Amino acid sequence: MEHRILVAVTGASGSIYAERLVDILRTRVKRVYLLFSETGAKVVRHELPLKTEGFSLARASLGEVDTSDREVLRILKNDDLFAPVASGSSAPTSMVIVPASMGTLGRLCHGISSNLIERSADVCLKQKKPLLICPRETPLNSIHLRNMLTLSELGCHIIPAMPAFYQHPKSINDLVDFMVGRVLEGLNLEHDLYPLWNPRMR
Repeated sequence: MEHRILVAVTGASGSIYAERLVDILRTRVKRVYLLFSETGAKVVRHELPLKTEGFSLARASLGEVDTSDREVLRILKNDDLFAPVASGSSAPTSMVIVPASMGTLGRLCHGISSNLIERSADVCLKQKKPLLICPRETPLNSIHLRNMLTLSELGCHIIPAMPAFYQHPKSINDLVDFMVGRVLEGLNLEHDLYPLWNPRMR
């Protein structure tokens, strides 16, 4: 299956998860669409360095793509409702919102489609395409919880940014890889980002 995956970055903390995810996907799938909310792009540039080697989400948020990535990676504009992913006839294979702000989550829950992120998510819902949402907020109020429940009942895969520690992480990168591994599993993509739990019992 030729995967065409849309990764949307919104204005919650946790840009490092999106950077690692896109870095892996760009070498494994046919097409990666990358989309930033206005605040999401600002948060990316606040949290991440403008790396000059390897994939840089901060540079991507400025519209810069390395020549080697141009066949795979497409950066879309959030106000471009004529982009392919805005139509059910060319919906992405899957969509991941990482990190997902509570504002974005609330608008999706209520069917608001005022920009390309919201419209693309709505397309995935109506076309029954996998929609993975990685919320990053704490503590959660009752509105947040109700919105996540509603989206889960609609078929969304809710993957909160909650790293585990049973793999004995040695660095922040280990914690990031745990979460990105969970997202890849939700996309039905194999990975070796962390060791299996209790492999002696398998």
